[in-house]
Amino acid sequence: MSQARYKGLLLGDSIVVPDIEESRSLYSQGFYGKPLGVEKPRGREFSAPLKLSIMEALYLAERGLLEVYRPDGSPVGIEELRRILEGHPRFRLLYRVYVDLRDRGLVVRPGLKFGADFTVYRVGPGIDHAPFIVNVLGLDEEIDPIEIVRAGRLSHTVRKTFTIASPLPGGRVQYIMFKWYKP
Repeated sequence: MSQARYKGLLLGDSIVVPDIEESRSLYSQGFYGKPLGVEKPRGREFSAPLKLSIMEALYLAERGLLEVYRPDGSPVGIEELRRILEGHPRFRLLYRVYVDLRDRGLVVRPGLKFGADFTVYRVGPGIDHAPFIVNVLGLDEEIDPIEIVRAGRLSHTVRKTFTIASPLPGGRVQYIMFKWYKP
């Protein structure tokens, strides 16, 4: 492995960055992960290790920013991180959208509390409110119109734009944004 800027430890289905300074730096660079035991972190103002999802770790490792190790000190390569994620049935779809959004400079966080795949910020949590909630659908997947209405109503209530993201052949991602319209 090359000399990455950050080092993480594979623990179950997460990666923990144990060094506090590295944790602060990585979090403040792109709001990656979540400081352990910190409900709503504000920038670098925490003193806790950082817990990354495997998806975040893979993204950072692919960019040469993160090296991942097992507790015994042996390295975990990019292909092994990918294999871990392959166990998730929607990994390929979700990861393509995650990468596209991150590469556009957006901050991508889990969207579970809004019933979505991702919550997307322009700047970051604690600084601005996420303007988008994103559901990822494959081109061959169907969505019931009532689900669109439900998601639209929820997103309107929480002042977010409901977005469907679909990875296209050739690497691009298509985004369809919905705006609540009341005649």
